[in-house]
Amino acid sequence: MFSSAVPYKNQHYSELKRDCIRDKKLFEDPEFPANNSSLFFRKPLPGYVEWKRPGEISSDPHLFVEGISAHDLNQGLVGNCWFVAACSCLALKPNLWKKVIPDHKDQEWDPKHPENYAGIFHFQFWVSGEWVDVVVDDRLPTINGELIYCHSKDNNEFWSALLEKAYAKLSGCYESLDGGNTGDAVVDFSGAVAEAIDLEKEAFYKDQEKQDKLFEDLLKVYDRGGIISCSIKAQPHEIEARMANGLVKGHAYSVTAVKKVRIGHGLLAYFKNETIPLIRMRNPWGKTEWKGAWSDSSEEWSKVGDMERGNLGITVEDDGEFWMSFTDWCKFFTDVDVCRLINTALLSIHKTWHEVVHFGSWTKNAEPLLNRCGGCANHTRTFLQNPQYLFDVTKEEDEVLISLQQKDIRIKRRVGSGENLSIGFGVFKVELNRKYRMHDVLTQKIVATSTYINARTVFMRSMLQKGRYVIIPTTFAPQTLGDYMIRVFTDVDSGCRELTDDKPKVKCWSSFLGYPQVVSHVYVHGAEGLQDQESPGGADPYVIISCEGRSVQSTIKKDTLQPEFATSAIFYRKNPRKPITIEVWNSNSVKDEFMGQVVLAGSVKDTMEPQRLQLRKQGRQMADEMQGNISLRIVTATQLTAM
Repeated sequence: MFSSAVPYKNQHYSELKRDCIRDKKLFEDPEFPANNSSLFFRKPLPGYVEWKRPGEISSDPHLFVEGISAHDLNQGLVGNCWFVAACSCLALKPNLWKKVIPDHKDQEWDPKHPENYAGIFHFQFWVSGEWVDVVVDDRLPTINGELIYCHSKDNNEFWSALLEKAYAKLSGCYESLDGGNTGDAVVDFSGAVAEAIDLEKEAFYKDQEKQDKLFEDLLKVYDRGGIISCSIKAQPHEIEARMANGLVKGHAYSVTAVKKVRIGHGLLAYFKNETIPLIRMRNPWGKTEWKGAWSDSSEEWSKVGDMERGNLGITVEDDGEFWMSFTDWCKFFTDVDVCRLINTALLSIHKTWHEVVHFGSWTKNAEPLLNRCGGCANHTRTFLQNPQYLFDVTKEEDEVLISLQQKDIRIKRRVGSGENLSIGFGVFKVELNRKYRMHDVLTQKIVATSTYINARTVFMRSMLQKGRYVIIPTTFAPQTLGDYMIRVFTDVDSGCRELTDDKPKVKCWSSFLGYPQVVSHVYVHGAEGLQDQESPGGADPYVIISCEGRSVQSTIKKDTLQPEFATSAIFYRKNPRKPITIEVWNSNSVKDEFMGQVVLAGSVKDTMEPQRLQLRKQGRQMADEMQGNISLRIVTATQLTAM
């Protein structure tokens, strides 16, 4: 997987290292030089900067000292606690950090073969759907001999400083890392799907049932290798302000454990099986901890047996890592980033998802109908000019995950831009046979909409009924240009594809067979069976809508005399005088008596002639043609078998 990573700036690690060893020189990266342009674009550093290689900082440099740990990292001068928190989470996941730091054993210093050291390292990041290999030299910025930015607690360990340098190169310079989102960095480390949760808005602290459900969800995410981080909202003047309880506002924390901790001592604790939900976090500063219940030396730990405490690795020191009760966590923290590693493996003991990825752009065109930057649904005249993606839910009900991610433009900060666009999307339920772009939003039903926010990723989970749907990703305002990636996860293949055509194409034989001209939307709202007094029980009805040799079939409504079909279809008609036929079928011959009395109730609507249709039939005969273009037919299972 990672051998096919795209080399950033077309710099190939193996070739560059080989050339350096051959020429007996240390690598100097021309794409990220050791000067101020790589450090800042606006705010100079407070002191004289010297670029030093690890061997000039320590006499015994290593990539890792006694392995890799969340405790290795400490934040430097730049305000990138979000990145350091993501690195702390990364350190807990061997399957992830070994991807981000490829060939980690080969990249390690080898005192037995110093001739193989070339002062070059490489790291890999997931950027807009593909893995990118970033090469850096090992010259690191220092002031008074100390590393300025991210560094390990051991002064001879350099994996975090070098990883940060590679990420700064990808972002343009170190200052571009000032302020960010932990979830974004985690996605760049893993390709995970990020979901933002607003603890304050959702009021989990006040709702025990919602709180319990959230804990179970986070426990599952953590146990399956996902990454969680959190923070506390802050006004500009409150950024990194310390609260009386030891927490820091506007500061990113990495969640390093989610556990149900057993209460009690000895065998009695196992028989009682009483647990309390706890969550463990780490402050990227490497110090300053929570002072409340379940903090390092609080009396609450006396309720937990020695063995359980040993398993949890409780330490009484100001190392930046601490436990909290889940209730307190929901009370004091306001924002959570949950990064799920969506399982798309064909064979797995856990739930697997089918993933479809599309890349697109919000673009402008001289011809308005070819615009693809129409803004959100508030802008009704231009909204449907946005890109449109169609997918099918083929199960009776399915959970659908949708992630919209805009291209990271942090690298543009040095030229005065680099701010995220406000983005979001809507999901519409459309006709079962739709295969062309939507042109009239009033005929469709919006079933879900995301929030609109200037975040890099917008995520939504929704339970959808069987049917056909269209996703419309947009910027908030019209005429806003940008690039994006949309990912759709379903239980089975959804056939997700972009809708590009506005109408059927004219073909060479169209002049003989006729040109599709008239668009008809047909919506069958419902039907009621009037139960025979002598024949109790339901039927298994469904509806077929037919037009000029094409047909759409609704789902079968099991064992009911009062089905709600809510079935719609769209036809491009060559001959408007030919009828659209609506047939009500019963798929169960045993319960055929249902079809003796049917009311097609509510609405059967053809938008070409939008009158309401109310029919009552007392037999199994063809209905009269309505208005010359709609007819109703009641069909029994007996007839179905014979056809």
